[in-house]
Formats: sequence, structure tokens, C-alpha cells
Amino acid sequence: MPDHRLPPLNAVRAFDAAARLGSYVEASKALHVTQPAIGRHVKLLEEWLGTQLFERTSRGVTLTLAGEKYHRKIASALQLIIEAGRELQPRDSERWLRIMVVPGFAKRWLTPRLEAARRLRPGLKFAIEPNSTFTDVDGKTADLGIVYGLDGQYAHSRATLICPQVFAICTPGYLASIEPITCLTDLLKHNLIHFDDGEWWNMWFAANGLDVHLHSDVLYVNNDHALSVAESGQGIALANEVLVREELKAGTLVRALEDQVKLESYRVLTPSAELSADVEWFIQWLTTELGREFSV
Repeated sequence: MPDHRLPPLNAVRAFDAAARLGSYVEASKALHVTQPAIGRHVKLLEEWLGTQLFERTSRGVTLTLAGEKYHRKIASALQLIIEAGRELQPRDSERWLRIMVVPGFAKRWLTPRLEAARRLRPGLKFAIEPNSTFTDVDGKTADLGIVYGLDGQYAHSRATLICPQVFAICTPGYLASIEPITCLTDLLKHNLIHFDDGEWWNMWFAANGLDVHLHSDVLYVNNDHALSVAESGQGIALANEVLVREELKAGTLVRALEDQVKLESYRVLTPSAELSADVEWFIQWLTTELGREFSV
């Protein structure tokens, strides 16, 4: 007769957390139990199944071939349980997704698309917190974060969304009012708008092969503010294609020069705890939409 016995479910849950996070330590944090408890649960499950699920190393754990096969199956089953519970929740129960995000991306790309995202995920509500300085999310104040930065800058980077081209922009009126810009050094004759003390412009020039050391007399709050100053016709700012694609199409902004380079990436940050189905869905939606628009 078929064996209909279920494995110890707490052990399955501990195994799933360790498999996803690659560490007993991180699994213990996610499930709010001790690290030895995770180890005992995994050992119990291995004994119940009669096979080894993990290879233990000094840097954590990795799945064996049997462990990979088993995890694919149980991860799908656990997701079905989560979805089944959500379907039975009262229709009027509120589900909020709290997103901390760099201001330019929040205002210029994400916010105009939130209504379309909401229609795809009935019952899900969004709380957007623009923030230009955060480097981590703890799951208490935000469910996930969207940042723009360099490789290795963030400890809990879940996914890299896009590394867009960066170029110099200004209004057509400003460009028409100044001497023609034909090369990189011509930019140095004009008002370059900064949101830091020159680091981003210096990085951009260096990536384009020109070594300069600029400093700013005026700093703006964030890159979105710097772009707004450029949009008012006061000078030239750096922008990426995600932030100003629509403005370039409309002709309200133009490139001051055709030189462009990839500098930093938009990334998703997540807390170490187990992610909800809504967070997983939102990350997939972000990846798909950006890939569709920018051929990532």
C-alpha cells in the first residue's frame, strides 16, 4: 500500500529555510529558533527520508543532488499551502506591501506603474517610502527595498534588476543657450548639477576615459532633486535611461552629449526572514517589467 505518512513538518520547514538561505544561522534567524534546533530538525528529516540532504562546509551548507530534488518538490507544496490560506482570508482583509526605494526610481518609474501592478494582484496595497540613504531593510519598517549602487555595497541584495546607461542631460533651451558641446571636456565649461560632492560626475568622467576631480558648491538632496533642477533649465545633470526615458521621448530633456556608460545597478534588498508570496510576486513583476521596457 502507498505510504501516506507525512514527514515531521517542523523539520520540513527548517530544511526549506536552510535550503533557501544556504545557512543554518540564517535559517535560525528567519524561523526565530536556535541554530542547533535547525540542525536537529534537518538531521531528523534526513533520518526519516533515509538520505543526506546537505553537504556541510565551513561557510554554510549546500544541497546534495537528493536535497535539490526534494527541495524543489516541498517548496512548491509549501507555496500551495500559503496560497490556499490566502484564498480563504476575508475579502476585506488588508495586505500591505511596504517598499523603501530611492526617490528618483520611486517618482519617475515605479509610481506611474503601481496602479497597473495593483490590478494584477487584487487586494494588495502599496506603501512607498522614498529614501536615498538606506542600505538594508529589516522587515519591520519595510518588506523590501529598491536601491541604486555598486556591486558589494549591500549586504542583503536579493536580485539585480538593471544596470542602466548613464548620460548627461539638460533642457533644449539650456543647450541652445550655451556654446556647442562636442566632447567631454566641453562639459566642464558649463554648470554641472551635483547631488554629492562631485563623486558621481568624477566616476562618470573616469568611466568615459577622462580623469577629473570636481567638487560642488551646491549639493541637492538626491538625484531626483538634481534632475528637477536640470528640468528647470539651470544646468546639466547626470541621469540614467530608467529615470528620464519619457522626458527624452517628449523632448522636455535632451542629451547634452552622446557619451554614456553603465555605472551602478538597481537592486532589490530583502530582510533575512522568510519572504511572503506578495514580496516574491512583486520582485518577479519588477524584473519582468524592467526587462520588457529596457531589454535587460
